[in-house]
Amino acid sequence: MSKEQPNIDALISTIVEGIEDVKGKEINILDLREIENTVCDYFVICEGTSNTQVNAIVSAIQKKVSKALRDKPWHIEGEDNAEWVLMDYVNVVVHVFQKQIREYYDIESLWGDAKVTVIETNY
Repeated sequence: MSKEQPNIDALISTIVEGIEDVKGKEINILDLREIENTVCDYFVICEGTSNTQVNAIVSAIQKKVSKALRDKPWHIEGEDNAEWVLMDYVNVVVHVFQKQIREYYDIESLWGDAKVTVIETNY
């Protein structure tokens, strides 16, 4: 288990870099490890301003993770309408929303017991 954490940290860091490369907004990392019966250890949540930007964020994450870590998502959902795309990297699940969809589902509140890290961006 102790060997796995650096890989997860590298994966999260690389995912955030991919989001930042295409100016994804409101990046939050939810640590779910202290919560019972969760489907993964972390959520990375961000938003784009349009279908085009949501798809660009997803593409940037895939390319960055593939190149840096030689990893790919186990599953991706929601690319067709690009309002909420879920990228499943098994222990890390990435949610890329459009703003209104993120506000509607408000998954940060659903996982209110999670430790939240807000990523500050300079754009």
